[in-house]
Amino acid sequence: MEVPVRCLVKLWKFISFVPVFLSLLVLGLIKAALVGPVVASIVFAANSAVIIGLWPAHFIWTYYCVFKTKRLGLTLKIFVLVSLHLPLVIWPVIGIVANLLVGIGYGFFNPLIATFEATGKNVMEKACRYFYDGSWSTVKGGCMIVEDFTDFCFHSYFSFMDELSEQIRDDEKPMDIKLLKLPSCLVVSLLAIPVDVPMITAVALWKSPYMLVKGWKRLLEDLVGRNGPFAESVCVPFAGLAIILWPIAVVAAVISSFLSSFFLGLYAGVIVHQENSVRMGLTYIVSVISLFDEYTNDLLYFREGSCLPRPKYRRNMKTSSSLPERTISIEKDNNHCQNCEKIISVGSKLVSEKSRLKWGIQQLKPVQVWDWLFRSCEVNGRILLHEGLIDTKDIEECILKGKCKKLGIKLPAWCILQCLLSSAKSNSPGLVISDDMEMTKFNWPRDKVLEWFLGPLLIIKEQIKGLQLNEKEEACLRKLTMTCNNDKPQDWDHTGFPTEDSVKTAQLQAIVRRLQGIVASMTRIPTFRRRFKNLVKVLYIEAAKTAVGSESLEEEISRSRQASKKPSSVAQEIGGSNPKSNTNFAEGGCEETTKDGNSIV
Repeated sequence: MEVPVRCLVKLWKFISFVPVFLSLLVLGLIKAALVGPVVASIVFAANSAVIIGLWPAHFIWTYYCVFKTKRLGLTLKIFVLVSLHLPLVIWPVIGIVANLLVGIGYGFFNPLIATFEATGKNVMEKACRYFYDGSWSTVKGGCMIVEDFTDFCFHSYFSFMDELSEQIRDDEKPMDIKLLKLPSCLVVSLLAIPVDVPMITAVALWKSPYMLVKGWKRLLEDLVGRNGPFAESVCVPFAGLAIILWPIAVVAAVISSFLSSFFLGLYAGVIVHQENSVRMGLTYIVSVISLFDEYTNDLLYFREGSCLPRPKYRRNMKTSSSLPERTISIEKDNNHCQNCEKIISVGSKLVSEKSRLKWGIQQLKPVQVWDWLFRSCEVNGRILLHEGLIDTKDIEECILKGKCKKLGIKLPAWCILQCLLSSAKSNSPGLVISDDMEMTKFNWPRDKVLEWFLGPLLIIKEQIKGLQLNEKEEACLRKLTMTCNNDKPQDWDHTGFPTEDSVKTAQLQAIVRRLQGIVASMTRIPTFRRRFKNLVKVLYIEAAKTAVGSESLEEEISRSRQASKKPSSVAQEIGGSNPKSNTNFAEGGCEETTKDGNSIV
């Protein structure tokens, strides 16, 4: 008799949930109808003005940097210069249309979702937040979108172009293509478009009903069984919203498949150039359809592989009987984690549904990584400000010029170095970003941009672990990260670094340069600029408080000296028991000057 009772209880909960969900849905739609047009107008008007206003500068500067660069060979440079006008001409149209869609989507869905996310301490507060959440915050979010897009157009774009026009090393060869291969590459690419685009789109359309049904089935099972993402009561309203919006996700997947099919087809020309064979390019046209079909099978948890033919399109390509590269990479990752179960095996599914759902819940989000980095910069920036490694002039230079290497590059590199040193000491397989949070290959954000940064950081951490630094070397390394330019090996010659091993010193200097290069690449991400401006404001306020505190302390000392008969004793009492001792940590090398005048590390 227990089973029918449980079914009735679940049925009653579902019936009682429907009116609440419908009420929240109607309220969310009303808020979206009121806030959406305002946000869409802000995003569309502001970003369109930025695109149109900067388009002449982007057009001229792009041609100038491509013409000036030494990274491209003569043939490739001529080809790029001839074909560059097409994307530059259509960029304003694509950018304006894309910003209109972004504004409409963000202005509509953010208030709708925020209505279901409303929380409060009591019923009255929660009821008020149902009406308030997602209204003004969406407008501010639209303004942040405009700010990030403006930073990308002003800062990130010109930073990319400046890097393109930089001089290359003597041992670096420019990227070039052979002129004789160019006609065959173009012909194969043009042949691939009418074949791959309709076939890949047909595969996506064929799999879309399965995606729709399996998604609804999974969401309904989680809703009724209160499993997965709907295990908590606060998450239950999202079930109905996800069920309603799931067809939109399916349509978006089909559209993205259609758009990506053009790039997949055009890649056949790259295969022809790399393999120096038209036949390989033609076989790629056939194989890419099978690759896409297998990819969709993995997403929908269908049978592995594909029934479509997949001929070899590379001469050194592995046979189909061997394990896929991604399966091998996951096996290697699991060997580093002793507590993880074996999640793959030959002839079985790559990842089970349960483990993949659990993996997705435990994964960190990109915003968490950014929050950690800038929170660390804020805390450590205050410390370095009091220690004298950062002064008011650096902050004022950053505010006036909008660019300061010490705050924009060296401070984040210092924080990342501190994280790497702590992770190396704790023998962590990943990066220890806080006392209760560790970022490894299993839980780091599945974001391609962040993966470009996190992968090298793990390698640098292992290099630091192999160097076995002592406390003095670590302290000096932190200081030199902030005070030295680290552009040339000679920059560390007279810093008093506590080691005579020149190889070890060169390795540490290379690590610092690489960290600064990683941070320089991070600054091109649009959200970095906005968060960095807030960081500079916080440090400026802290510097102002420190300056006021030091002035009041000097006034107190002067008054004490005037009132005292023995000024030296007062100064000794305030300044410390040894007034002759002086720590020259901010301006010198890794040295401290004692009363005897000797330099110690």
